[in-house]
Amino acid sequence: MAAPPIRLGPLIRAVAGLVAGLVLLLALAAWIGSAIPRNPDWREPSTGVTIMVETNGVHTAILVPLVSAETDWRPLFPASHVADPARPYTHLAISWGEREVFLKTPTWWDLRPGTVARIAGRGGEGLLHVAHYVRPAPSPHLRELVLRPAEYRRLVAAIRRSAPAAGAHRYPGYGRQDVFYDAPGRYTAANTCNQWTSDMLAAAGVRTGWWTPVAGGVMKWVPQG
Repeated sequence: MAAPPIRLGPLIRAVAGLVAGLVLLLALAAWIGSAIPRNPDWREPSTGVTIMVETNGVHTAILVPLVSAETDWRPLFPASHVADPARPYTHLAISWGEREVFLKTPTWWDLRPGTVARIAGRGGEGLLHVAHYVRPAPSPHLRELVLRPAEYRRLVAAIRRSAPAAGAHRYPGYGRQDVFYDAPGRYTAANTCNQWTSDMLAAAGVRTGWWTPVAGGVMKWVPQG
């Protein structure tokens, strides 16, 4: 007597339901985690050093003045490292992320399921992205934040701890004004690019979310002017 056929429909539905449940659970955890404040008593001063927080809806970056009384970033991130070094750059956009995602997925359509599964499973190596800007203007996706000089110095120190070591390898960026550097840190589902942004802000003393794996969890703490 022949064995009854294996019915894949119920199994597929069960697996799909499990995946959907996990996604919803992670979304709920991210919403709760990003709503818990670090540095809850911090208030933005009326004067100080103006930085910016940038988002494309998925990824976030911190913009800092290229030169200020507190620091000069040019020795660490010289314009000679980008393809168009002659422009009158005024700011740097600095962010951290996973090496393969940064280097091999110029658009989100290039992101492969296997890459996502690997990152979720064992993580990946960190990479720093530095883009040079000329007089960036505030917008809904580029929001200003004023720090006290001492807070900005703490931000600088935190970013420098993620900076490439002397002689670290660098890679061409997406365009003529940006570059990637090998950088310390391991990217995981718990330690994402957006978590790095909020960790940098928290190190400065800024009020931000406790766990911010997605961009919205960072940006909701940065008021839109």
